[in-house]
Amino acid sequence: MTGFPGGTSVSRIQVYDWPTADGLHGGSPHLHTASTEGYVVLSGRGSLQTLSGEGYREHPLEPGTVLWFTPGTVHRLINEKDLEILVVMSNAGLPEAGDAVFTFPPEVLADPQVYEKEATLPVTLDREALAEAARRRRDLAIEGYLALRERVRAAGPIALDHLYQAAAALVQARVSQWRDLWRLGPLARAIDTGDHLELLAEGRSGHLATSEVRTAAPATSRFGMCGHLSAWDLRTAAEPAPQH
Repeated sequence: MTGFPGGTSVSRIQVYDWPTADGLHGGSPHLHTASTEGYVVLSGRGSLQTLSGEGYREHPLEPGTVLWFTPGTVHRLINEKDLEILVVMSNAGLPEAGDAVFTFPPEVLADPQVYEKEATLPVTLDREALAEAARRRRDLAIEGYLALRERVRAAGPIALDHLYQAAAALVQARVSQWRDLWRLGPLARAIDTGDHLELLAEGRSGHLATSEVRTAAPATSRFGMCGHLSAWDLRTAAEPAPQH
């Protein structure tokens, strides 16, 4: 057994409480080009602003809220009070491999080298330096997002076309690597289920005798796109769960 159920990944986000240019507090607006993202709100209060084929929407977030959104949905988390979320991502490994694209201004999106420079946090153990870089990145994404939101409000979802074209161009070279991650993760898990169903249809139970329990290493905290991110590496969990 490898990976979490369905080839998903799980992380916990304490949404940034840093103020933004429009007076709200929160993280960096971005979209995913291939993956669906789901939220389970654990505590606090806030909202999610989205730009998608449905136009501009605001979604309240409170403990117990469960929502998800498909690739291409620009999303911005707003922290009104101690917002903390459990995030479930499809296609474990793809978001970490560059599936997410920030809503930087068009001139940044148009230049892959400039985009990479602005999107990448420095390699350092200095948390103050990392926080400053994460805020700077967030502010640049907010700058592009606020202008994009006004265009969507004025012209509708068609105003997102330029962003979508730029996002596709930025990730194009990575797709061959993503195919491998998909085959080894979500596709492999779906094939496993198909194999199990075939065995059961024949009245065979051999796969049940190989049952086991696995556990992931403790999550480590880092500066993510939307907040302080604690992510478990569920793909490489290799040791059986401890007995108590």
